[in-house]
Amino acid sequence: MRVLAITQIFPSAAEPLSAPFNRLQLAALGRLVDVEVLASLPWFPGARLASRWSAAGRRDAVPRHEVVDGLSVTHPRVLYVPRVGRSLSAGLYAASVAREVLRRRGRVDVVLGTWAYPDGCAAILLAGLLRVPAVVKLHGSDMNVVARLRGPRAQLRALLPRAARVVAVSRALADEAIALGVAPDRIRMVQNGVDTARFLPADRAAARAELGLDPGRRVVLYVGHLKETKGVVDLARAFAELASARGDTDLVVVGDGEARARMVDVGGAGMRLVGARPHDEVARWMAAADVVALPSWNEGTPNAVIEALACGRRVVATSVGGVPDLIASPLVGELVPPRDPSALAAALARAVDQDYDAREVAGAASRGSWADSAEKLRAVLEEARGGGA
Repeated sequence: MRVLAITQIFPSAAEPLSAPFNRLQLAALGRLVDVEVLASLPWFPGARLASRWSAAGRRDAVPRHEVVDGLSVTHPRVLYVPRVGRSLSAGLYAASVAREVLRRRGRVDVVLGTWAYPDGCAAILLAGLLRVPAVVKLHGSDMNVVARLRGPRAQLRALLPRAARVVAVSRALADEAIALGVAPDRIRMVQNGVDTARFLPADRAAARAELGLDPGRRVVLYVGHLKETKGVVDLARAFAELASARGDTDLVVVGDGEARARMVDVGGAGMRLVGARPHDEVARWMAAADVVALPSWNEGTPNAVIEALACGRRVVATSVGGVPDLIASPLVGELVPPRDPSALAAALARAVDQDYDAREVAGAASRGSWADSAEKLRAVLEEARGGGA
């Protein structure tokens, strides 16, 4: 089977740490079937001249072709209108990529769009040009945030039901797809995997020594993008409240983004921002933690939680999206309401004082590997190619 994956959430020479979950799943899928990736990059005339303040400008220097984890990756440029063009994105995306896709006519069996809008909508249109089925994978914010905007929602209502199959990583995302008109019998659940060779229980003291963390202090860890909707400013406020009540706890933040400055403003002393780190290194930070926090306002099935639990680290997270499916018992963590720093602070205070067996946590939350996840995705793609109901 020959799969053409179309996505804008994928690593590139400019952003090598981007979307490790997408890279890992597609790389595992590539070991089962023939996968080629069109990892699109947003572009507008004069983008490179605007590189100082525009992400599109910084990406303009990315080479046209790369090999990532054994996958052949082409980076077509997709025209977009900064700030005002979201409602036009799917059509511009499809038109910008059409020539690249048509070159592969007769060499593609299924088009896979990962991210509902604009990638998934464009994938459905482009699959029509090739006269092959389209499968769209939903991730989280694509449905919980983007799909609630008027323009994208109208296009998703028109196009998403035309996908041969829709893949959701949580029941909550499947319900969102049904609300947009997708027939329930076209939806398949395929949960993300975890690198079980890397994310596993490890000695906390050894990890702290390796990373230069004080062995005598409690550590709350956050891993992810630093943007307001990830709840990171709420986390900084919660930590400031926690730190004022006790002096033995640090907050370590792995990641970068536009909310970094606001976190520094409200978080106070004891907060250590280490920036974005390679995915291979994240497991060491998780091993060093007493508890991992995920305070997002919305989520799909977050890999940070999956990986933390695989490392045997308890998680305090907000009760959004597919997170309650992961934090299903007090053994593995605690859920709090989103946008409630005081509730988050109280839960973190309880968590850092709780002793637990890391292997027991990992066993209670065990999941399949990326190879398992890719095999389930392969089965969905084969089903779509075969035209089964």
